[in-house]
Amino acid sequence: MNTIAQKAADRYLEFSHLTKSYETSGKPAVIVRDFDFSVHKGEFVCLIGHSGCGKSTVLSIAAGLLGPTEGGVLVDGREIPGPGTDRGVVFQSPCLLPWMTAFENVMLAVEQAKPEASRKAREEIVVRSLQSVGLGASLHKKPAELSSGMRQRVGIARAFSLDPKVLLLDEPFGMLDSLTRFELQQVLVDTWSQNRKTALMVTHDVDEALFLSDRIAMMTNGPAARLGEVMEVPFGRPRERAAVLEHPEYYTYRERLITFLEDQTHAHAAA
Repeated sequence: MNTIAQKAADRYLEFSHLTKSYETSGKPAVIVRDFDFSVHKGEFVCLIGHSGCGKSTVLSIAAGLLGPTEGGVLVDGREIPGPGTDRGVVFQSPCLLPWMTAFENVMLAVEQAKPEASRKAREEIVVRSLQSVGLGASLHKKPAELSSGMRQRVGIARAFSLDPKVLLLDEPFGMLDSLTRFELQQVLVDTWSQNRKTALMVTHDVDEALFLSDRIAMMTNGPAARLGEVMEVPFGRPRERAAVLEHPEYYTYRERLITFLEDQTHAHAAA
């Protein structure tokens, strides 16, 4: 790879001087200020911080659901104009249409992303996507017939079915019980490993971030939150939970994350 191409790959998802504020009756409320960060092509990054620090605001701007007050977001060297199928988004709630089956919910996205494909080709994409998250036997079930974990599997399958340039995940397991959350973290790791889509995931869970990430970006507390530290995660891939937990440096990295978050709490209390 030549130097220009390598630099582009190193800034595949790029946040440049990103600022988001809202007008209030007094002075503007600044949620995020001068957020500068780049995700490399094929990298999985978790964005971590306390509730209310602006993590989801950053992700929503990347998804094109919010506009920045200043700065911008580039995907593969182009500034995003708004929502688009080049970005697959998974929310905390999967937002499925209740009158449609799992197959139909995913097909709706595939038809939008690949209008030029034949019906058979689109159907193959949908089936393959749902099978990859363990829903091969539930293709024709409606959301009411699925557990909360299964509904979120549909959301993950839908995002991957777009074959997006970037995958954006906003605390996708935050509403699930611990056992289901652990299962779906592994499903996500395994599905992501098949094609290594560039991914940015918001979480406040230290162990989740360590298990999933290549790097972890830590945000300071709001208001006017910024990028605090960035930590490289050394665990190899393919990744299994037991191997990660047994890594000799696991608890060193875990303590570093916790210390950062505790320092933010103390700094906020002292302000």
